[in-house]
Amino acid sequence: MRILIVEDEVKTGDYLKQGLSEAGFVTDITRDGIDGLHLLMTEEYDLVILDVMLPGMDGWQVLKSVRQIGKQMPVLFLTARDRVEDRVKGLELGADDYLIKPFDFSELLARVRTLLRRGKTKETELLEIADLKLDILRRRVTRAGKRIDLTSKEFSLLELLLRRQGEVLPRSLIASQVWDMNFDSDTNVIEVAMRRLRMKVDDEFEPKLIHNIRGMGYVLEIPEK
Repeated sequence: MRILIVEDEVKTGDYLKQGLSEAGFVTDITRDGIDGLHLLMTEEYDLVILDVMLPGMDGWQVLKSVRQIGKQMPVLFLTARDRVEDRVKGLELGADDYLIKPFDFSELLARVRTLLRRGKTKETELLEIADLKLDILRRRVTRAGKRIDLTSKEFSLLELLLRRQGEVLPRSLIASQVWDMNFDSDTNVIEVAMRRLRMKVDDEFEPKLIHNIRGMGYVLEIPEK
């Protein structure tokens, strides 16, 4: 799942990004309201964590513009503004939750997961192909009914493959979506991670689902007989 953080306080933003990434989310961050709105208009996110006081455009304006164009992803306001009037204004503009700084990360993470659970239907909580099933909210993977234990990165990698099943994903896309980095042809991190994922998902099962397309990337699909 992709989360956008719009937060101009560098320390807070970096703390959020690290914590959410370690929790298994793909996170983007911007420090400016205008840039945040641009990302929300051009990219797809499952949730937004939005500060109120931002350079360029404040969080109120960002949220209002997002709702006006029909984007309905959950929005969590994270701000030092703790007046009741501010909370009411945020909720009236279409925010889904409001958390005051300073905050405890475990509470923020619980709220994020609750909002994602509300915003997703049962059909999108469960991704599957053949006998492979990935439960996003419970962070549980099974194949043929057998539990498969994955690391956080392996889970994110498999989720990406399942969401784009049948599509050949180049290494550059995988690097940006799962590792949040530009692809460096000198690193083999993607190959190593994919090899480990295939060992867990495919080695003991048939049919094989994850395939390396030489010179192009990787694809998850049921092979034609």
